[in-house]
Amino acid sequence: MSTRHSSKALLMTFGAVLALSACGGNGADRVASPGEGAFPPPPPTAPPPSNPPPSEPPPSEPPPSGPAASCPEGFRNIGTIADFRACELPERIIGELTVPKAAGTVYAINGAVHVGEDMGGDAAAPRAGAREGILNIEAGVTLYASAGPDALVVNRGSKIYALGTAEEPIIMTAKIDVEGGATAETEGRWGGLVLAGRAPVNTCIGDFQPGTAQCETRIEGGDLGMYGGNSATDNSGTVQYMQIRYSGFAFSGGNELQGLTMGGVGSGTTIEYVQVHNSSDDGIEIFGGTVNGRRIVVTGASDDSLDIDSMWSGAVQFGIVVQRDSTGDNMNEWSGTNSSNTIPLTPEQYSNPHVANFTYVGRAGGTSGNGSGFTVNLGSRAEIYNTVVTRKPGGTGKGLTCLSVETPERGSTATLESVFFACPNNFNNEAAEAAFTAGVNTVAGNSTLTSVFVNGANETAVPAAANLPGKHPFLQQVDYIGGVKDANDTWWQGWTCGLTADTPC
Repeated sequence: MSTRHSSKALLMTFGAVLALSACGGNGADRVASPGEGAFPPPPPTAPPPSNPPPSEPPPSEPPPSGPAASCPEGFRNIGTIADFRACELPERIIGELTVPKAAGTVYAINGAVHVGEDMGGDAAAPRAGAREGILNIEAGVTLYASAGPDALVVNRGSKIYALGTAEEPIIMTAKIDVEGGATAETEGRWGGLVLAGRAPVNTCIGDFQPGTAQCETRIEGGDLGMYGGNSATDNSGTVQYMQIRYSGFAFSGGNELQGLTMGGVGSGTTIEYVQVHNSSDDGIEIFGGTVNGRRIVVTGASDDSLDIDSMWSGAVQFGIVVQRDSTGDNMNEWSGTNSSNTIPLTPEQYSNPHVANFTYVGRAGGTSGNGSGFTVNLGSRAEIYNTVVTRKPGGTGKGLTCLSVETPERGSTATLESVFFACPNNFNNEAAEAAFTAGVNTVAGNSTLTSVFVNGANETAVPAAANLPGKHPFLQQVDYIGGVKDANDTWWQGWTCGLTADTPC
């Protein structure tokens, strides 16, 4: 009960001023306020409504727009492009440099930007005087290049940490894309990303044994440096959640840059959640080394989607490859050696590529020139598991071959388990047919893929390969074939472009 209201009732009844007394209870209710009886009480306050209306949020600041006023420290201001401040990377990065995400800012690659200096092929004894570089790229950063020779090159002994996220992938692209002029046929506008490491290769310059520090060779694409060496576990850093768009450049026949080029890259390197889109040459080319990759997407490559050479012995798992309707050669072209080798190679010095849980979708039309799902060339001991090869719905003609094993007399072999082929020609020579027949759970049938690359009933019915980690320690055991198990398998969503109509590049 309110002391104030009790006092007012007494005053009105007796017409005299009475002292207030406590009404019982504890705490402040037992203390009278000075002069409380000398003034009329305030009007009663209405109780708050049981469901008060929601308060209006304070007005928010509009997001900043337009070019940033300046460039972060360490980058040269070269003006503006579209509605962004253009900040140029230094020609050579020595020490540590971070490319920060900054509103209204994109970063320019001009010419061959080198991370570090070539430290040689001996991981235990780096070349005297050579300096290391470490390049960090933050999530959400966009880098662009303007011409074919423009490339980002990470040299032997240096590292890149390109740490995108599913929500904010790193985008490496062409100037025309930043300006809004890229189309479905744009390609070949710059040189891409090049990683050079100290892992073993077999294409030595000179009479050296593969796997020694002296066994090294030059990166394709001009005078960009060397790769190869004696460290199978060499670490060139981490690339994750990255798109590489509209790359690929030919300096001359057989001397090209791809979207992602890796030479002598070791197993200490992390490559995951990487997409190459519309490369005018190969999507990804791996020259020797032991690097592995997971969650890989290649869309629209004009030549091969995944090309390997020179004693690569790594593994890739979980991938989607979709060719452009207008172009594309082999989705895989795997080689182990070539005529430049000056010493005889043993089978252990051939390439030993492993692929698991990929879905390959070739272009739809044509009667020739559509290449193959897998072309296994000389000196390559291919291992293919949990894989689907087909072409786009509505395809016509006899252009796509699922498997071709070339020159078996010179070391080409193919081991297959739990593969599903749905091509106009599942194999085009006796060696390929023999490999398919000798395989475990090898099935030829009609594709039931949905949404171009998601498993349907026929793909789901194929039993998965057993003991994948026993076939290569990088591989993870799963209970399905193909790159995308079903509609609930969404590892590719959010960070890629061009796989679905609502996410154009």
